[in-house]
Amino acid sequence: MNRKRVALVSGGNRGIGLAIVEGLAEQGMTVLLGCRDLAEGQGIAKTLTGDVQAVELDLATQQSVERCIGQISFSYPLVDILINNAAILDDSEFSDLTYDKLVESMHVNTFAPFLLSQHFGALMAKNGYGRIVNVSSGWGASSGLLDSPPAYGLSKSTLNALTRITAQANSGNVKVNVMCPGWVKTRMGGAAATRTPFGAAKTALWLANLEDDGPTGKFFRDNKEIDW
Repeated sequence: MNRKRVALVSGGNRGIGLAIVEGLAEQGMTVLLGCRDLAEGQGIAKTLTGDVQAVELDLATQQSVERCIGQISFSYPLVDILINNAAILDDSEFSDLTYDKLVESMHVNTFAPFLLSQHFGALMAKNGYGRIVNVSSGWGASSGLLDSPPAYGLSKSTLNALTRITAQANSGNVKVNVMCPGWVKTRMGGAAATRTPFGAAKTALWLANLEDDGPTGKFFRDNKEIDW
């Protein structure tokens, strides 16, 4: 490849996403820091080393996602790597969970990654190269689902299924995998968490740089395959 690879990271303004952005930039890529608040993203990008460009990426609705996809594709028609990292955690118990809260979780955590993967995956297939990495959770695995807040577990379990379906739909040199970062010291994970964002980002960075004979349609933690 004679040009720098271009990577798009959703939720790249903090936590695991920011660690992934920094890691990919250190590898010499052009990294698109996806952030709902473009001004905030631009401010963060200015503090980072490497070729990091902030782009608006609002995952709240189908319309906002499609609008942002159009803007990103206009400026960066070739995206080689997509990291679906952004997520929300609704901790409502089942009895208190409203339909609207469930839909919001499903949209940000699953439907938006579907829209992004469908669009950029098609372009990757056309270009003959692509890596899609979905950031899920152990709560999305069947063994952890019942320990999870319902909206979060449902959305991440569906993201895992989406990964397998997307991988099957993208043959050739487009690799689609999902990862569990573990319990991470972020705004979502809390101060008591046992892992740093940089430690959690390592698996995403590995999956973003898989060799052509690398795995696809698999679930990983710490670079090792785990059960669905």
